[in-house]
Amino acid sequence: MKLSKFCEEELMSFDLSGPTKTDVIRELVDLAAKSSTVRDRDELLAAVLEREKLVTTGVGYGVAFPHAKTRATKGIIIVFGRSEIGVDFEAMDKKHVHLFFLIAAPEDAIGAHLNVMARLSYIMKSEKNRERLMRARTAGEVMLILDSAP
Repeated sequence: MKLSKFCEEELMSFDLSGPTKTDVIRELVDLAAKSSTVRDRDELLAAVLEREKLVTTGVGYGVAFPHAKTRATKGIIIVFGRSEIGVDFEAMDKKHVHLFFLIAAPEDAIGAHLNVMARLSYIMKSEKNRERLMRARTAGEVMLILDSAP
């Protein structure tokens, strides 16, 4: 699965500035709202924040996957964000998060949504991939890393 088909260059930030979990989610949703795939920014934000209340999407290893299935989007979208200093995202390993992937999908995209999440999780298990994403400087590099990971 080529994850780059769900990414767009303008949906990436290499210098997230939000100091808190909620601030970072807002930044990522603001990026998502630049895509024609997103119908309603505020509805997407509410859905992601509501999902985050259930259990943290900070999976450990400096990675978080905030996500939601919502009517606010008409297709699957992945937003990439990086924070050099890291953010307390209440991650399962209690470490700050540096790499963020906001995943938004329509309510009826059950299988595809889970496949995207599973593929991203697999890619982020690799320390090498995480290091490469921390060094990436362009959207093209990020997409290449996501698509070329074994």
